[in-house]
Amino acid sequence: MDFLHSNLIYIIPMLGLIGILVMIGKSRWVSRQDAGDSTMQELAGHIANGAMAFLKAEWKILSYFVVIAGILLAWSGTLSPYSSWVIAVSFVIGAVTSAFAGYIGMNIATKANVRTTQAARTSLAKALKVSFTGGTVMGLGVAGLAVLGLGSLFIVFYTIYVINTNGDINGLEMERALEVLAGFSLGAESIALFARVGGGIYTKAADVGADLVGKVEAGIPEDDVRNPATIADNVGDNVGDVAGMGADLFGSYVATILATMVLGREIVSDDNFGGIAPILLPMLIAGLGLLFSIVGASLVKISNENGNVQKALNVGNWSSIVLTAIASFFAVNWLLPDTMVIRGFEFTKTDTYLAIVVGLIVGALMSIITEYYTAMSKRPVRSIVQQSSTGHATNIIAGLAVGMESTVLPILVLASGIYGSYHFAGLYGVAIAAAGMMATTAMQLAIDAFGPIADNAGGIAEMSQLPEEVRGRTDNLDAVGNTTAATGKGFAIASAALTSLALFAAFVGIAGIDQIDIYKADVLAGLFVGGMIPFIFSALCISAVGRAAMDMVQEVRRQFREIPGIMEYKAKPEYNRCVEISTKASIREMMLPGAIALIVPIVVGFSFGPEVLGGLLAGVTVSGVLMGMFQSNAGGAWDNAKKSFEKGAHINGEIYYKKSEPHKASVTGDTVGDPFKDTSGPSMNILIKLMSIVSLIIAPHINVNKHTISSKQAKPKTEAFQTATSRQNVTNTQKYDL
Repeated sequence: MDFLHSNLIYIIPMLGLIGILVMIGKSRWVSRQDAGDSTMQELAGHIANGAMAFLKAEWKILSYFVVIAGILLAWSGTLSPYSSWVIAVSFVIGAVTSAFAGYIGMNIATKANVRTTQAARTSLAKALKVSFTGGTVMGLGVAGLAVLGLGSLFIVFYTIYVINTNGDINGLEMERALEVLAGFSLGAESIALFARVGGGIYTKAADVGADLVGKVEAGIPEDDVRNPATIADNVGDNVGDVAGMGADLFGSYVATILATMVLGREIVSDDNFGGIAPILLPMLIAGLGLLFSIVGASLVKISNENGNVQKALNVGNWSSIVLTAIASFFAVNWLLPDTMVIRGFEFTKTDTYLAIVVGLIVGALMSIITEYYTAMSKRPVRSIVQQSSTGHATNIIAGLAVGMESTVLPILVLASGIYGSYHFAGLYGVAIAAAGMMATTAMQLAIDAFGPIADNAGGIAEMSQLPEEVRGRTDNLDAVGNTTAATGKGFAIASAALTSLALFAAFVGIAGIDQIDIYKADVLAGLFVGGMIPFIFSALCISAVGRAAMDMVQEVRRQFREIPGIMEYKAKPEYNRCVEISTKASIREMMLPGAIALIVPIVVGFSFGPEVLGGLLAGVTVSGVLMGMFQSNAGGAWDNAKKSFEKGAHINGEIYYKKSEPHKASVTGDTVGDPFKDTSGPSMNILIKLMSIVSLIIAPHINVNKHTISSKQAKPKTEAFQTATSRQNVTNTQKYDL
């Protein structure tokens, strides 16, 4: 036990390293699987090359942004005693690590897709194993890099700014260490936003072009090898749903842990770790969640062709959640003192654990509710199918209604979670609840990433003209993947709401303001402007998809018109031309939405002060969470309504299949829903977190008491606080022994 007390700060990054080592082993296993015949490998090669071409083009542009932003951060870090020029180094490391997390996912997905297709020639069980193992590689890579990166950087900054200066755990020295560490989160979220928006524009431009010309106009299957946009469509699944999602959840994971650490600094803790137990706890819970995600992933399997894929995924998911909840109980009781105080709110370690449980319950309920609104067999999707029988317009109406209705239960659950976690442990409770919810990110991302791999596998099966039973197995996986993708987005948005509230609380503390008074005209104006931002952000994303899709449609029509023999399989389409169109459009169109998230908080904060900026953050958080849920769920429901026709949809006693009029209406709905669920919707959670992190970074520069707050900050004098403070003063040099 003494060994653990003395070395816990080193054990945390080691947990991340374990996740990375397991990821490497699983990646090698996937690579050893049979990649199929030469045709399949050629198609997979086109997809891999297209995905890599996009990433290189995106990285080239983002490298300029990282260099410029890094220089500005280094300069600003020298202007405040709360920060340092080293924040630029932290920012660059976060940006590079986030990009690498996306690359890990894309690289394994482009290997696992064709191997899943080949496995589907054998059995559904083998296809699930290959595709889910590919998803697990991404999940473990993202979570492992986050725990390793945060844990290692914290050791470095804690040593530089606290240990080496003999600083105060709860004072300016630790605040500076965490402010510099916030640069890591800013880098991660910045890259995540551009990766998610750029990838989303890419994939949906290709998807819409392939659907409208291929399925609706030419009457050929979705992934037909004759469709010039089909390779770009499959590339899009990788750069948007895999690389974009990987960077997205990496940023979410890091931001959640960081927000809890920042609030943990305010707690004077009479513990056995030199007073930093509340700061270490979220990192330890993340590391434990990573280990139990490995256990949960090993339980995902089916035994035969009739196996329930969704049930297998649920077993793995629930196992990781329950094991993390049990382990968190022991971790909290081991680390934390009996009583703590944050901003006058007194709570116990038991209260802290109950807040973690609240977070886990909220995450689980969000997944269940999202699954209900997007699963094929449930009432909401069936209602869209039914209304497809009367045309395209009624399909759109039904999908919009389902999306709007789907916000009610999640918001009630989220509101209850915020209230419950605050009731138990104050603002620290809200933050640690978010950390508990995100603890099993590796498992959540594995479940999410397996869907695009299965989708690609089905596309390769179609393009390779494999037997019908192969496509049947991949469609089985893909249908479940659509639901898991929607639940993953719901989970990410819920975690973003809790994380943003924690970041908001941290911002208020560092900015030196006591409250956000909406009776003030300027604050109320900021609130309204904040509420507007998710709408203009969504409009820009959706319009970008529309413009890029128009270019794609024109190109596909041109190739059908000018290249003789495509429809007779006598000539190959120019796949690279469509890949190039999507790449250029996505790189061009991602800039303006990204700039909004980064620039607006800076302009408002420096022009109108921290209280108005607080009003802006409140507005963007509430509006963004609602918009994210509405768009993601509506898009997921439209998608599965379309897929219902592939096996036969029952409408008023008749069965309708592909190419029927109701199916054509469902294709229109799915086309509208595509940018909802894959571009603007999932970008909402990054938008609200990134704006909160930018605000946290600039908070020292707009502090209402700028440069006047002492290292020893005034705190409420409860009995528990006085006991802890007296201990801190007596042993001011007693810190975590490095």
